[in-house]
Amino acid sequence: MSLAEEVELLRRIPMFANVEISKLKLLAFTSERVSFHAGDVLFQQNEMGSSAFIIVSGEADITVDTPGGPLVVAHVGRNDFIGEIAILCDVPRTASVVARTDMTTLCISKDLFFRMVTEFPQMAVEIMRVLAQRLENTTRQLQEAVSGAKPG
Repeated sequence: MSLAEEVELLRRIPMFANVEISKLKLLAFTSERVSFHAGDVLFQQNEMGSSAFIIVSGEADITVDTPGGPLVVAHVGRNDFIGEIAILCDVPRTASVVARTDMTTLCISKDLFFRMVTEFPQMAVEIMRVLAQRLENTTRQLQEAVSGAKPG
């Protein structure tokens, strides 16, 4: 994938949509391209995160540990941004991510990510929107699960 293609990929991600092209080129150039095979673990729940990933191609499952074993809570694919919670909050990863197919990602280090957020406040606003949507979805799913588990 060329630098121009990576910049175009970044522009399709809401939190990067309003960032200047020159800064997206810098982000794409300084990000590490990392490939995974189907079944590979990108990161494990409860480990400390030092990077986030943008999926260039392929798909992955997001899983959480339960007493009954791993539970798939979401599927992600091209253009999705994953792993940002752990680098934003300095907390352990909230879930594991396992490649469903062969994948190519852009790996963004914590330092680079914070430099971009500091220089582009609009990116921080978009990140808050994405995280708020995820929280709303998770809360709704939890409410549905609890409602379904109650004896009727």
